[in-house]
Amino acid sequence: MTLRRRDLLLSLLAAGGLGAARAQRIALPVWGVAVVKAYPHDPGAFTQGLEWHDGHLFESTGLEGQSSIRRVRLEDGRVQQKVDVPAEHFGEGMTIVGDEILSLTWKSQLGFVWDKKTFKKKREFRYAGEGWGLTHNGEHLIMSDGSTQLRFLDPATMKEVRRVSVSALGRPLEQLNELEWVDGQVWANVWQQDVIARIDPASGQVRGWIDLRGLLPPAQARQADVLNGIAYDAAGKRIFVTGKLWPQLFEIRLVPRA
Repeated sequence: MTLRRRDLLLSLLAAGGLGAARAQRIALPVWGVAVVKAYPHDPGAFTQGLEWHDGHLFESTGLEGQSSIRRVRLEDGRVQQKVDVPAEHFGEGMTIVGDEILSLTWKSQLGFVWDKKTFKKKREFRYAGEGWGLTHNGEHLIMSDGSTQLRFLDPATMKEVRRVSVSALGRPLEQLNELEWVDGQVWANVWQQDVIARIDPASGQVRGWIDLRGLLPPAQARQADVLNGIAYDAAGKRIFVTGKLWPQLFEIRLVPRA
C-alpha cells in the first residue's frame, strides 16, 4: 500500500473524499468500537478467514507450508480441529455453506471444499485470478480478489453470476480482503488498513466505515501483522475481529461517531 493510497483512504474515512463543505453534508458515517471482551488468539496464525457457525469459531490461515483450516475454541483460543492445506498453496479466505467449508488460495486459482465435521477434503474447484476473501449471503458466494471487485458465485457450480465494483462516494476502493456478511451488507477488511468498509452488495457503494485503529495494544502491534478477520454471530448479534499473527481476538460493539 503506497503512502498516497493510504492517505487517500484516510481522507475518505475522515471526509468522504470530498471538500470539507460538501463532506459536512454527505460524508459517509463512521463507527468507532468498544471492546466487549478480549480472547486469546494463536499468535502464529496468519489469519485469512474467520467465521462463527453453529456455536463454533472457524479460521483459515495462510503462508506456504503453514496454511490450514481450523475450528477454534473461543474462550482460550485452543485449536480443537485442524487440517493442513497442501504445502504448495497459500491459503486465503473461507466460508461455511451447509455442512461444507469452502476455502480459497492466493495465486493457485484453486479452491477446496472440506467436510465441516471431519475436515476431510471432498473436492476442488477452479477460478480465474487471485483469491482473497470469501463469504456468502445464503444464495451466492461472495469473493474478493484484492481489486475493487466483488464476485458473486453460484455455490452449486462455482460459476460467476455477477460482480460489482466497490467505491466510496465515487472513488474506487481496492485491496478488499477478508469478507463477512452482516445483516444485509458485505463487511470487508481493507488490506494494510485498520478499517472495515460496510458495502451495499447490490450497488457496491460503501455505506460507512468502522474505524479499528488502536484496537491492538502498541506493544503487541509491533509483533503483529495487519488487521484481518471478521466473524459475525447472527443469533447473538456479536462481532469478532482479529488480525494476522495477533495474540488476541476481540468481541466488539459499534459506537457511532458524530
